[in-house]
Amino acid sequence: MRRGDTCSDGGLPMRDRSFTPNRILIYLVVLLVAAAWLAPLAVVVLNSLRSNEEIAQGSMIGWPQHWAWSNYLAAWSGFCVAETCAGIRPYMLNSALVTIPATIFSTLLGAIAGYAVSLWRFRGDTWIYGIVTLGLFLPQQMRLLPWTIVLRDIGLINTLAGLVLIHTIQGLSFTTLFCRNYYVAIPHELIRAARIDGAGFFRIFWRIILPLSPPILVVTVIWQFTHIWNEFLYGVTFTSGQQQPVTAALIALSAAVADIPQHGVQSAAVIIAALPTLLIYLLGGKYFVRGLTAGAVK
Repeated sequence: MRRGDTCSDGGLPMRDRSFTPNRILIYLVVLLVAAAWLAPLAVVVLNSLRSNEEIAQGSMIGWPQHWAWSNYLAAWSGFCVAETCAGIRPYMLNSALVTIPATIFSTLLGAIAGYAVSLWRFRGDTWIYGIVTLGLFLPQQMRLLPWTIVLRDIGLINTLAGLVLIHTIQGLSFTTLFCRNYYVAIPHELIRAARIDGAGFFRIFWRIILPLSPPILVVTVIWQFTHIWNEFLYGVTFTSGQQQPVTAALIALSAAVADIPQHGVQSAAVIIAALPTLLIYLLGGKYFVRGLTAGAVK
């Protein structure tokens, strides 16, 4: 037992809580990094609770003198976006209609693909896996022209269904990689025994693999939901007007008739748009790292 450790009633060593110079330095570095990351968020939150007059008379950084909660109501249902004064509510719905199905489809297809290339070996499986994961290393700008041609030919430009298709296909690289790395730790004897009993590809997947998959499925759902909800490039490129997701609509925020910028309402809109991903992380964040490392060792 290290010096400074004590034993509890159960005989287990307790955590050393002494403040050494190294530990103090670590705490300072962590606090500085956290402050640097949280400072922009703090500014946006504070501005969302300040009136436009207060911001105009002072600066963008300051504590609210009067709590302007009305900014959130205006941002949700009254602010003007692309000449439509309905707030960001319809665009939040657009993002939900894109993110939820795309997350479900890409996670399910990625789980099946990861299962196929990890537990059902066949000729060319390594090449197929390499081609699928190659999508991780291609910049999004390279994909704009091919996706433009595809969406034009199938008639899905400026539609939410087109964005669902894009994010489902784009997400397969991530979900296949995550699921494949998780499934390789599953004993192959389970698959052999099921095949001897007459179970086929999909029956083994539904009856054996899927019940073992919640840890990695949580990872892929959090990853995909956060990425798709926050995605901007495809939304602003392939949709316009009332079909835009909330990230693209935020750029078009403008006051109908105003002499000063609506910084307070705009900040409130940004906070509202960020709430779904924040809630997803708060509810499932503790399972994220646990799921990532679940298949790291056998």
